[in-house]
Amino acid sequence: MTDSANAVVDTARQYYNSDDADNFYFTIWGGEDIHVGLYEPENEPIANASHRTVQRMTSMLKTLSSDSEVLDVGAGYGGSMRHLAKQYGCHCVALNLSEVENQRDRDKNAQQGLDHLIDVVDADFTNLSYPNESFDIVWSQDAFLHSGERGKVISEVARVLRPGGEFIFTDPMQADDCPQGVIQPILERIHLDTLGSPGFYREQAKQLGLEELAFEDHTHQLTNHYSRVRQELERREEEVRQAGVSQDYIDRMKKGLGHWVEGGKNGYLAWGIFHFRKQ
Repeated sequence: MTDSANAVVDTARQYYNSDDADNFYFTIWGGEDIHVGLYEPENEPIANASHRTVQRMTSMLKTLSSDSEVLDVGAGYGGSMRHLAKQYGCHCVALNLSEVENQRDRDKNAQQGLDHLIDVVDADFTNLSYPNESFDIVWSQDAFLHSGERGKVISEVARVLRPGGEFIFTDPMQADDCPQGVIQPILERIHLDTLGSPGFYREQAKQLGLEELAFEDHTHQLTNHYSRVRQELERREEEVRQAGVSQDYIDRMKKGLGHWVEGGKNGYLAWGIFHFRKQ
C-alpha cells in the first residue's frame, strides 16, 4: 500500500474511532447501521430507511442460504450482518477498521444471541487476509468512498469470491458526467481526492470477471438522506451534545451535510445498489 493510501486508511480509522463521530452516528442512526436509507416516505426515521436498504439488498441476492459464507467489508456497527444471520442463519464476517465501532458490534451480537454466527474483524478492506474463493457473498454499504485504492478493494473482493458468488454494494459516488472541481467541498470534508463513479465500478468489475446483474439507481435517496440527517441533527442537537459530541463537530457536520445536499441537488452525485456475480 502506498504512503498516501495508508494515510487515507489512518484518517478514516481515527475519524470513526473518535468520540465525536462514534457518539454522533450511534445517536442519530440508532446504533444498528451507518448507511444511506431508502425512504418511504421521505421524512421517516433514519433507522427505518436504513433497514429498508438492508432488506432491499437482501432481496436481490439469488444464492443466500443458511450455508452461505458472507463477508461485509466496512461493516460499521454490523446491523446488516445481524439481519442476515437472524433471517438465514448464515455465517457472517463483519470486517471494519474502527475498533470502537467493532466493539459496539460485538456487544450487540452478544446481546442478540448472534455472536456464534458473526465474526467481527478489525481490519482494512484493502488487503483481505482470506484465501482465494473463501466467500459466497461479499457485501458493502457506503464504505468504499473512504479508500484511496478503490480498484484494489474491488480486486480483493473478486479474489475472495467463489465462482458464482455475488457481490452487492452501495457507495456515495460522483456522477459519470460530474464537472471537474465542483465537488471539492465534499472531498475536503472527507479528506479524499476523488469519489468513485458508476462507470468506474462497472469498468473495474468487468476487468475482474464480475458480471453486472443490476444497478438500481436511487440517487435521489442520497440527497434526501443527507437532508434527513441534517434535520435530525438540528432537531436533536441538545441530545447529541449530551451524548458527548462537541459543538465544533456538530457545526462542521452541519456544514458538511450541506455540501452533500447541494451536490446531490445539482446532479453531481450518484448512489444506488450495484449487484455483480463472479463468472
